[in-house]
Amino acid sequence: MAIANDTARTKPETQPPERRVVRLTIPARPEYIILCRLALTGLARLRPLSEELVADLKLALTEATSNSVRHAYDGSEGLVEISYELSRDRLVIQVSDNGAGFDHAGDGDLGDLDDLTEGGLGIAIIRAIADEFDLTRGPDGRGSRLRFTKVLTA
Repeated sequence: MAIANDTARTKPETQPPERRVVRLTIPARPEYIILCRLALTGLARLRPLSEELVADLKLALTEATSNSVRHAYDGSEGLVEISYELSRDRLVIQVSDNGAGFDHAGDGDLGDLDDLTEGGLGIAIIRAIADEFDLTRGPDGRGSRLRFTKVLTA
């Protein structure tokens, strides 16, 4: 497991940073998902966010990491990478894996919730919480990259 914290500063040290980036790499195992949630809780303390918003973001993050943990590696060993980018007006979370990937065309279409099976609501939940959503394959065509953004108000 690795944790990195990059801070982009554009103002003197007396000013708060413009952007904070935290990266977390976990084994693709369910017991490590709690670490992702804890990192988000810690990051959320850097900027006043409502308890309700933090709870929603934790839900979206849990759904995203759970998808990678459950589906990416088909029971074999693997890693899930999570990055959190907090700036003054938004929080961007990306969950990546290098597993087999999946055909996600149409996943999470909110138009027909009756057709989603149990366990198939994760993408729809993330889309409902996020202001921006993007789900793609990795750069080499393997794995998945799920990125969602929540716009933060002052």
